[in-house]
Amino acid sequence: MKTAPYLVEPLLLPAAIDAPDAGEFLEFGDLSDALVLEMWGNPDRSSSAKARLQNWRDNPYTQVRLFFVRVDGRMVGRSWIRFGLEENLRTALLHVNVLAGFSGRGIGRTLLDHAEELAASRGCTTLQTFTEHPADFDVDDPGLLKPATGTGGVPAEARGVRFAREAGYKLEQVERFSALALPPAEDNLAGLEGDALYKGGEQYELLHWTDSCPDEYAAQLAVLMSRMSTDTPAGGLSFDAESWDVARVRHVENTWKQAGLDSLVAGARHRGTGELAAYSVLQVSDAKPWLANQDDTLVASHHRGHRLGMLVKILNIRRLLTGYPRVERIVTYNAAENDHMLAINVALGFRPAGYDGEWQKTL
Repeated sequence: MKTAPYLVEPLLLPAAIDAPDAGEFLEFGDLSDALVLEMWGNPDRSSSAKARLQNWRDNPYTQVRLFFVRVDGRMVGRSWIRFGLEENLRTALLHVNVLAGFSGRGIGRTLLDHAEELAASRGCTTLQTFTEHPADFDVDDPGLLKPATGTGGVPAEARGVRFAREAGYKLEQVERFSALALPPAEDNLAGLEGDALYKGGEQYELLHWTDSCPDEYAAQLAVLMSRMSTDTPAGGLSFDAESWDVARVRHVENTWKQAGLDSLVAGARHRGTGELAAYSVLQVSDAKPWLANQDDTLVASHHRGHRLGMLVKILNIRRLLTGYPRVERIVTYNAAENDHMLAINVALGFRPAGYDGEWQKTL
C-alpha cells in the first residue's frame, strides 16, 4: 500500500546546544522525550540534550543520521539510523517512532522506507531495530511472540510488534529491562558479597576508578571491551567481532565525559598473572540525578566461576551509595537467555521494568 506523501527532513546538528541554530535539535529532543514518556510514563530512558549532541555526532567508529516528519508544522515522528565504520559495515541499526496520536497515518512507514533506502544505498544487507514493552503483560502468556532463542517474548498485538512484522523483520532476541531500588537491603548485599569473596578466594584483587582507566590496565581493558561483542548472548542477531585498542578505550571514555556522565568502573585483577579478568561500568548524570545506568559488565570466559561478576557489581553499588546519595534506582539490560547475569541481578534485587524486542531483516 502506498504511504502518505510526508516530507522526511534531516536533522542538522548544531555546534552547541545553545547555538543560534539549535532550535530544531532541541525540538527533536522534546519529541524524543515525549515519545519516552508516552511509552514508559517516566523519563528514565531519555537522554539529556548534552548527551544526545555528543552521541549523535560522527566519530571514527560510527555515524548516526536523524530525520523527522512534521504535521501542520509540528514534529510528530522521528527516525534514526546508525552505521558502523570499523565493524558491521553491512549492518545498520535503525529506529522509528511516531506519537500515538498520529499513528495509523503512514508516517512511520514513510520514515522506515526512507531509512531502509538510505541503508541500502550504503551497501547494508542486514537491518536491525527494536521495540519497547513496559512490564504490564503476562510473561507466561502462551500467546506471546517468541524470539529465535525461545527465551522471553513480546505481546504479539503490540503496535510496534505488528509494525515490525509487517515490514518483514524477524524477532531474534528479547532483552529484559530491570531496575534496582536504592538503597538495597544491606544484609542481602553483605551476604552476597561475603559468599562471592569466599568463592573467589584470594586469587583476585578488586580495583576501581572513575572516568579514565589507569594507563597500566588500559590495554587489558580494551581486550575485555572487545569481548563484549563475542562473549555475550546475541540470539539470532548478526554482529561482527569488534577490535578494541587503547585509543578506542580513550575515545569512549571521552565520549562518556563529554556527554555529561560520571563513569564508575570496577574491575577484578588476577593476582597470579596480573590479568584484568572482569569489569563493570555504572554511569550517573547531573541531568538525571535520581538514576544510574548499568553499562557493560563482563567476566573473561577463562575467569568465570569465581563470582567476579557479583563482586564488581557490588563494589560499584557501594561506591554509588557513598558518592551519589541522590540516586534512587539503577537500571540495566540483559538478554533474556543470559541466565548467569540475570541470576546475579535478581539476587541483588533487580526487578523487571520492561522488555525490548530485538529484530532483524535481511535485504
